[in-house]
Amino acid sequence: MDKSQKVLQKIKGLKEKVKRFEDLQQKWEDTTVLVELAIQEEDMSVLDEVEESFGQLKKDLENMRLETLLNGPYDKNNAILSLHAGAGGTEAQDWVEMLLRMFTRWAEKKGYTVKMLDYLPGDDAGVKSATILIQGLNAYGYAKCEKGVHRLVRISPFDASGRRHTSFASVDVMPEIDDDVEIDINPDDLKIDTYRSSGAGGQHVNKTESAIRITHIPTGIVVQCQNERSQHQNRETAMKMLKSKLMELKEKEQKEKIEDLKGEQKEIAWGSQIRSYVFHPYNLVKDHRTGYEVGNINAVMDGELDGFINAYLKAASLGQLNIK
Repeated sequence: MDKSQKVLQKIKGLKEKVKRFEDLQQKWEDTTVLVELAIQEEDMSVLDEVEESFGQLKKDLENMRLETLLNGPYDKNNAILSLHAGAGGTEAQDWVEMLLRMFTRWAEKKGYTVKMLDYLPGDDAGVKSATILIQGLNAYGYAKCEKGVHRLVRISPFDASGRRHTSFASVDVMPEIDDDVEIDINPDDLKIDTYRSSGAGGQHVNKTESAIRITHIPTGIVVQCQNERSQHQNRETAMKMLKSKLMELKEKEQKEKIEDLKGEQKEIAWGSQIRSYVFHPYNLVKDHRTGYEVGNINAVMDGELDGFINAYLKAASLGQLNIK
């Protein structure tokens, strides 16, 4: 993206912010007028309308307030979200597929665009790993709250005995770094492999070795992309992902902790989860960092994640996160 495009994008973002504020102000004025008229006329029939209008106003105001917490250097950027199956075999791979759908639905509800970058199907069912690009204003600022191990408890559809199983999957989130950000990468430090794409895609899938895997030898960081139309495009996207990983490494200044940048978040197993999704013996989704919980698990799996994200941003701003 060149400088003029960035300026236009920034202007567009500022205009949208102003419009949202003006819309919020108009909603407040309309609701106030409705309340005043109802009081004058002693008309209780508009009570439901007033309550609904006030509820939506409160929700919109809260969302705007939370946006002020997105003040990190890359919070406004697109997000690269990767999922990996952990302990649990086929169960865990099915869990990754469920989470992939959940995050895709969440992104679409936010008005974001989702693009598949890498996809490795499971042996029998589900997905071993997947990487998606979420494009839109503040995508990284919101999606970064989902980084960690997600735990599933349910009656297994793959167990003929109908026993309860616990499965784990890790979620790694990085900002997409702009091309003009300078990261010095020595070509001699890169090991580049090509392979045949394995996921669902266009006609090129499984016919040519267009997929790219890049290993950064000094750090051991591995990135891969297979869902672009050509090897050149896959390589370009993979290099962007590598740049994002190395930028995180530079920011954290902890070169001895490469595991933190590989999306591994401790061990992908019991005791390290940030959130639990319980389908049996009761329905509950609970975030262990904030204590925020929701009983409507189907809504959560259908992309209703804003409550968890908002709770995380609030707790993080106050230094109240419960992180092991």
